[in-house]
Amino acid sequence: MRRGIRSLVLVGALTLALVGCAGLPMTGAVHEGLSSTAEPDVPDVQFKPNGPQAGATPEQIVDGFLNAGSGPAGGWATAREFLTGTAVDGWRPDAGATVDVLSARSIAVASSDQSSATVTVSLSPTATVDGEGAYTAVAEAAAPPLTFTLSKQSAGWRITSAPNGIVLDQDLFKSVFRAYSLMYYDPTWTFLVPDVRWFPTLNASTRIAAALINGQPSPWLAKSVVSAFPETVSLGSPSVPVVNGVAQVDLKESALTSDQTTLSRMQAQLTDSLASTGQVTSVTLSIAGSALDVTPAPSRDTRVDSRTLALTAKGFGFIAAGQVDELPGVSAAVAALSPRSVELSDDRTTAAVLAGNGAVTRVDAAGPAALDQRAGLIAPSIDPFGYIWSVPQTSPSALVAAGTGATRIAISSPWGGASRVDALQVSRDGTRIAALVISGGRSVLMVAGVVRDAQGVPKSLGDAVTLLSFPAGASDAAWLDESTLGVISGSGSSAQFTTVQIGGVATTADAPPGAVAIAGVNVPTIARVLDANGTVFIRSGTTWQQDSTGVSVLGTQQGSPLTSP
Repeated sequence: MRRGIRSLVLVGALTLALVGCAGLPMTGAVHEGLSSTAEPDVPDVQFKPNGPQAGATPEQIVDGFLNAGSGPAGGWATAREFLTGTAVDGWRPDAGATVDVLSARSIAVASSDQSSATVTVSLSPTATVDGEGAYTAVAEAAAPPLTFTLSKQSAGWRITSAPNGIVLDQDLFKSVFRAYSLMYYDPTWTFLVPDVRWFPTLNASTRIAAALINGQPSPWLAKSVVSAFPETVSLGSPSVPVVNGVAQVDLKESALTSDQTTLSRMQAQLTDSLASTGQVTSVTLSIAGSALDVTPAPSRDTRVDSRTLALTAKGFGFIAAGQVDELPGVSAAVAALSPRSVELSDDRTTAAVLAGNGAVTRVDAAGPAALDQRAGLIAPSIDPFGYIWSVPQTSPSALVAAGTGATRIAISSPWGGASRVDALQVSRDGTRIAALVISGGRSVLMVAGVVRDAQGVPKSLGDAVTLLSFPAGASDAAWLDESTLGVISGSGSSAQFTTVQIGGVATTADAPPGAVAIAGVNVPTIARVLDANGTVFIRSGTTWQQDSTGVSVLGTQQGSPLTSP
């Protein structure tokens, strides 16, 4: 990432899934609804939509059915009241959701007679959630219309054929659905890695456990993470009840062959995944109804020091009360290189530096060592296994990861169509890499999985996912926490700060004028930004406050030592 002084479009695909006719715009596999016997989590808000009204027209029946998508209780029992015949059991609401703009939605009768009718619904979608809970923002302003067929019953008009999935207007969506993290391991079993999914808040614990145990990681991340749950292990109960903050997860008898280490890792994945509901503090794991005495396996934390890491006239280190708290064996050597960028390893013993002479340099107790002296290098990034990643700005495909000694690994990049790369940073757990590239003449934020062996040696990158497009250009990007990126775009008084949750939504706000670089802290709502005058601002909530002055380089951190120094 560029640290020295010197909108939004998410790409999504629409596919159609139907019960008997054309369907909702969404992707992913179709799943059966949850058992109505599952003990539900209690969401903050529960919607209780109305059922069919006497004398309702075909348009009103379809409108009521769509509105009933906000009520997942009983497997969307209210919505099913609008259906008749095979559609009652055949309609699959868990196939996904289309998020649209209610004011732009239109419902019209395509044809009708005394006993049957066809109704079409035109949507202006903003996002889709597929059957696996994967959220994708939609660039297109319109989608193919939805078609419903109806017949006249003794109780009034009812729907005989409806698209799978539900439709929610964007104002309701965040009340009915929320983002949750399925936690997987990196290949060394050191870090827990989030894979963000969106599920209805009702029965969230059951949905999370089912997706983690019975499902798979997102395709773009799948080669970069591992799970303690083998394909032979599945949920033994259709529900995951939560009692006083304790989730009760039962596995089928096939889990009996798992050793203690594997069970501990299962427990850790479940505990951290279910904690994302905000209602689960621990997990009781059982097999075929018999409770196990299992302690969650430990995992490495990725939190960083909350202080500003920077280079000033007083030196390089953490700034506290106007003074610089230097790092033994690192600070003096870093400052001597007249650096353009500095990224500090999680144990604070090594720094990846773009030196003033343009060379990517490793700084540790042995002193500075130039690793890459190609022309036009951008700011490097150091991963938790000690590999320093570097690439020339005008050669995005020439990515190299340098280990200790003479180890240099050429990494094929998944953004081969890019003409330039302006910033890159490996996630703190080492499983993902984010890059700002120029593609099609536009600045684009992309993320890809890092494929490693069991020792943490990088081998390749997975397929890249395009997250954001910045028509006004972007200067820097950084990981704000384990699943969120921050980007500085625009310039001068038009500078903007954008956060995007990987697999979630993005928000944009004004940045301090002249912002050129960004560093993450530990939560998406807090970030540090350096402006062109050497002032560091810190964002907390929705406001920016001056943090430090006289800063020439804003450093970034890749974690914290296992024990505080």
